[in-house]
Amino acid sequence: MSTNVVSINDNNLIDRCISILKNDGVIAVPTDTIYGLAALVNSKKAVQKIYEIKGRLFTKPLAISVGYVEDLFTCSKPTLTKEQLSTGDLLPGPVTLMFERQSLLPSYFNPNINNIAIRIPNCQFMIELAQRLHEPIALTSANISNEPSSVCIDEFKQLWSQIDLVIDRGLLASNDRRGSTIIDLSEKGYFHIQRHGIDCERIIQYLKEHCQLKEKTITL
Repeated sequence: MSTNVVSINDNNLIDRCISILKNDGVIAVPTDTIYGLAALVNSKKAVQKIYEIKGRLFTKPLAISVGYVEDLFTCSKPTLTKEQLSTGDLLPGPVTLMFERQSLLPSYFNPNINNIAIRIPNCQFMIELAQRLHEPIALTSANISNEPSSVCIDEFKQLWSQIDLVIDRGLLASNDRRGSTIIDLSEKGYFHIQRHGIDCERIIQYLKEHCQLKEKTITL
């Protein structure tokens, strides 16, 4: 086992992760869906490193992970109320919500893109990490770009040497490579499913019944 691989149960793990992230590092993290690569949004060097590790086009945007529903209002302009977002039917959960971004996000992060995709994974480790950092975390899947997502760390072993810390939680409970459901909520009163992921049908039902939103279909 590589020296930069640690168990999710390691002592002082959150402190170690914060130290790495504050020093422009990139870590591999478990979420409630798949394994991800994480860095601080406010670290241009680390954000660039994520793209390099994945071999990802710089024009493809990254999502962000936060610790509190209130953080969505700092980073974006939600079209849903705090109550609608925080019932537990949406956040935390296996869903990524897209809203218009706030100007405080650095210009190098997803440049020239008006919307931002935000998550609060239903994963105590990720929630505590974001809450203690008090700043947004850039988050994307831990795999080479366009390859299948990872539900255990051995599936992205070829990337370990480029990552500052790999956190092992074993086989993730979801065991579902689709990842989170991505929903564009940037237009008030409507939603559009960008990616049909985990719990998609349940989430659609919640948006229609409890938020009174209409599904918007986009034809190419």
